[in-house]
Amino acid sequence: MALEDLQHNFLTGRIEDLVRWARRASVWPATFGLACCAIEMMAAGGADYDLARYGMEVFRNSPRQADLMIVAGRVSQKMAPVLRQVYDQMMEPKWVISMGVCASTGGLFNNYAIVQGVDQIVPVDVYAPGCPPSPETLMHAILTLHEQIRTGEILQRRTTGSPTHLENERSPWTPEVPVTVRMGTPT
Repeated sequence: MALEDLQHNFLTGRIEDLVRWARRASVWPATFGLACCAIEMMAAGGADYDLARYGMEVFRNSPRQADLMIVAGRVSQKMAPVLRQVYDQMMEPKWVISMGVCASTGGLFNNYAIVQGVDQIVPVDVYAPGCPPSPETLMHAILTLHEQIRTGEILQRRTTGSPTHLENERSPWTPEVPVTVRMGTPT
């Protein structure tokens, strides 16, 4: 059927759905590679994994051009203010992926020099587990973030201050501090 055969040549939809689709299709990441996880993040941007199919072909060097921060690796106490400054310079809406066990919980570095979880500095939207996580894990985290952007759960979380999947129930493995979706955790 050609467009000439249609009686009405217009599309209808909600503006919120259009905005969510545009945000999901044009997420521009800022690199914040700090350790060995950064190698896996670079591999995910290569030809073998091709992040360009998600609209993320160029990692931005300026935080003012990016809306997704991928924190890859351990964050030291000296790097924490720099990380927060880069996050504050990013445009709204902005998202954060914590890549690797060192960025998420401090990993095996349980000492005074390493921040025990990047969520103490910036609000994290998706956690990518592993030491180091594979490029496929990062891509799964990106797709999880895309789904959150599409459904609008992130905006609900930012206004209420608590994760959307924990509104009615508390499970024993969920920390007391409100965090967002942890990959691998049943909802």
